[in-house]
This record gives sequence, C-alpha cells and structure tokens, in this order.
Amino acid sequence: MSCTDLETNPRQSLTPEVALNNVSGYQAVANSMYRSANNFRYYGQQMMIAPDILADNLRLVANSGRYQGEEANADRDHIDLWNGVVYGAINDANLILAGIDGADVKGDQAAKDFIKGDAHFMRALFYFDLCRVYGYEPDREVNGFNLGPILRLTPTLVASDADFRERSTVLEVYQQIEIDLQASLLLTAPVPIASEGVYFANRGAALTLLARLYLYWGRMDDAAATATSAMNLQGLRSNGDGLVEPGNYVQGFSRAPHPESLFELEIRLIDWNSVDGVNNSLNSLTSNTDPAAQFILGASNELMDTYEPGDVRRNCWAVTTREGIDGPVYASRKWTGYKGDFLENLPIIRASELYLIRAEARYQTNPAGARADINALRSKRGLGPIDNLVSGQALFNRIMLERRQEFVLEGHRFFDLKRNGMNITKHGNFLVVPYTDYRILSNLPLEQIQLNTKLVQNPGY
Repeated sequence: MSCTDLETNPRQSLTPEVALNNVSGYQAVANSMYRSANNFRYYGQQMMIAPDILADNLRLVANSGRYQGEEANADRDHIDLWNGVVYGAINDANLILAGIDGADVKGDQAAKDFIKGDAHFMRALFYFDLCRVYGYEPDREVNGFNLGPILRLTPTLVASDADFRERSTVLEVYQQIEIDLQASLLLTAPVPIASEGVYFANRGAALTLLARLYLYWGRMDDAAATATSAMNLQGLRSNGDGLVEPGNYVQGFSRAPHPESLFELEIRLIDWNSVDGVNNSLNSLTSNTDPAAQFILGASNELMDTYEPGDVRRNCWAVTTREGIDGPVYASRKWTGYKGDFLENLPIIRASELYLIRAEARYQTNPAGARADINALRSKRGLGPIDNLVSGQALFNRIMLERRQEFVLEGHRFFDLKRNGMNITKHGNFLVVPYTDYRILSNLPLEQIQLNTKLVQNPGY
C-alpha cells in the first residue's frame, strides 16, 4: 500500500492531517508501535533477559558491565521501561485509536478494524508490562502501596497536548487493559498457531493475554475460563495435542514462526544492523553459536539441577566452558540467530502458557484438572505424568517449576515469583530478595520525578 502525500511531501513538512488521511498512514504508525516492542530496551533484549537474571535462572559467565547489578539485585538495577520507547509506543496506539475512524480517513472499514485491533492489543501489552515492573498486583500490595503507571488514552501530537499527570492505581490500569483486550477480541480474527497471522494481534493472542491478566489479578475462575476459550479456539487438546512434539522442541526455536507461537515479534535485518546484533541481541548475549557472540549469560547451576532425565527442555542448553569460570557453563540454544547476523524472531506468547495458566488457576479448586494440564504439557516435553496424589502446596510448587523450566529466557521467572507474593530466590551466593523489600519494584527515573512534581516515586528509592 502506498500513500501519495507521504511520498511527495518532505517529511519535515508533514502534518497529522496529511500523514493520517488514509489507512496507509495509520499502518505506518502501527509499524512504529511494533518496532518499539522490538527495541533492545524492551522485548528485543531487556524484557526477555532481566526477569531471569533478577531471579535464579541465569548467571553471568563473562564481565561486560551488563546485568551485573541485576544479578546482585543492586539498588536501582532493575527493569527500565519508564522510557520513551514504551510510552512512545503507547502514544502510537492512542493516535491510531483516536483518529482512524475519522470520516476523512480514506480506506475500507475492514482495514481500519485490523489496525484498531492491533492498537488495542498492543496498548494492553504495554500497560500490562508497566504494571508488573512498577507496581504490585492487586491484593498483593506492600503497606498499601497501589500505584502503577500514568494512564494516557489520548495521543500527544504537539507540545501543547502534553500535561503532567499522577500515576494511576494498578487496579485502574488493569481495568483499562481488560477493556482494551475485549475490544481487540471483537476486532481481530482467529489465526492458526504458527501461521504468519501471529505476527499481528489476533484473537487467540488476545484471549491468552487476557487469561494472563486475570491470573495476575487473582481472578482465577476467569483465568481458567478464558484459557479454556483460547485453547478451544486454537485447537489445543486436553492431552497436549497442538503443542510441538518432544523431538522438535529445541528445533522449534530456530523456526519462524515458532511452532507454538500465538503472538510473535518479527524482526528483520532492516530493524538493526550487524553491530546492533553483536552488541545487543539475545543470540549474542546468551549463546556461543557465533564466534563473535559476547556470550555473557548462561543457565544457573540451580536451574540445570531441576531438569528430570528425558526433559527435552534441558536440551535448550549446551554444555561448554568459559575462561575464569570453574565447572561447566551452559549456553542457550533458544536464541541461535537462525535468520543470520544474530537475527531471529521473538515468540512472546506461546501456546504452552495456556496449559500452565489454567493449571495454576485450577490447582486449589480443581486439582485433578490442574494435574491433567501439567501432564498434557509434560507429555510434549518427553516426560511422564506427575503423581495423582500431588495437591495443595506441592501441586502449586510443581506448576511454578514447570513455568520456570518452560519459559526460561522468555521473560517470566521474576514476575511469577513477584505476583504470588513470594521471595525472589537467587543462584549461588546471592541473597534472597524478600517480597517486602523495596527492590521488588523498579524505580521511576529521577529526571521524571524532577520534571513532574505529581509523580510519586516507588517506596524505598
């Protein structure tokens, strides 16, 4: 699709009225929104790595100056999403939703709805991530502190549109995320798992993110019901059919789309150059598949000790050595740079998550159902069923272990502990971080606090 005005006018002379007078202009804004999600300060690197090094899944195996503070949970060394990347992407979504239905916007309604569905879904994802980094989950607040991000639902086009606002509560933001995802469900279509449709918002991804939201929210009945709806929609069976077979599990991370992808960020060579890849890609930082890779992060010994014999997920780690490190070192085979120049797609929502969401949502009220979901997943990971007598705390612990093993290097571990009000366990001699410790939440940037006097800093900073 092309836009005559965008092609003939100098970029510096474009106005919103010219740039956004047809669907092509809004598609360009949606593309910008997705590029922000690919940024190395977001899912391109930080949001995938930091939740594991902040907890107990990863350890540093080389000193490059990166993630040292996060490994030690040092003061102000956390996840930094309060930045122009994420809030800029939210502004892109707001711009789309505020204007695409205008009477003067050329294009058919189906094309508009597709872009609107994208915007609602991505805005929900952006705000969900801000909430879990900067706020406590509802009913998990420490000392009653309940603030989350600033909630903006209208675009900032020019300086006069900008204003200083207070932080909303996490509950208020969760309510808006729910509204956005429900709107996305009405606007998006179902797409097959691992089809090219997973590169955009789609109904299965929206349902899964909604189920995840309910899990964080503590709305367990809604989480189970929504996960079931998503599984039925995507053809995922109670015995695990629909998930990748054990023999193809590791290879699946070198395929685009991933064979279990419900939502995947597609990264192309144009999105970064080879220097960017060497310096910042998941492949370079966690793998030794390329001689030029930095390979600074490997699996912790504690993680490796959790795998059972026959678990194909253990094969996502290759045994190697590293100068200055005693004993074996484990390099990732999830991120292998299979598209060349350290380049690969990022599966953000995978089908296996639905089984574990539903298992966790069920474990107290329907332990048999929770065990069935765990066993369905395990059957596709080369493992047999768990004991039929496992229930209560032991069943919960099993679910948390399966999540730890399944989603390592996919950005879940720290948040799985935090949202359950648990202490943050660490590897080696690093000290456990108590749930009541201020370092559970990230700090707002000092310059933002100084600029906006309405902002309240997170406790302890």
